[in-house]
Amino acid sequence: MQRLLIAATLAGLFTTLPAAAQFQKPEDAVKYRKAAYPVMATHFGRIGAMAQGRAPFDAAAAAANAEIVVEMSKLPFAGFVEGTSGTEKGTPKPNVWSERAKFDELAKKMQEEVVKLQAATKTGNFDQVKGAFGNAAGACKNCHDNFRNQ
Repeated sequence: MQRLLIAATLAGLFTTLPAAAQFQKPEDAVKYRKAAYPVMATHFGRIGAMAQGRAPFDAAAAAANAEIVVEMSKLPFAGFVEGTSGTEKGTPKPNVWSERAKFDELAKKMQEEVVKLQAATKTGNFDQVKGAFGNAAGACKNCHDNFRNQ
């Protein structure tokens, strides 16, 4: 029984430790999110090129890229910590912090749309992929329009 209690305590400690110790300095958070977004954008862009007719449609490639997009869409938001906004192009606007609930809602919407895109790619149907890509791109744009310096 004592071993079970120790194991449960350690498990609880290790699940809260990453959240508490993610970033030592605000610039670490910025580096983190700046590392995640380009990977997501590259793979999203590959699907976009197919959806927009700039590259031949390849269902397997679209599905492989969508899988990466879904995973990467989960990462950058941990890097949005107060004190990491700026005024230069591509940086978060200060309203990320004052409107955090809306920011988080839009982030969640984007994540939901890329999951739908992933599902569409698995059908192998170009029209479904094209429609789902448009919805996912719109969700990205909505957040950028509201919370990113252009």
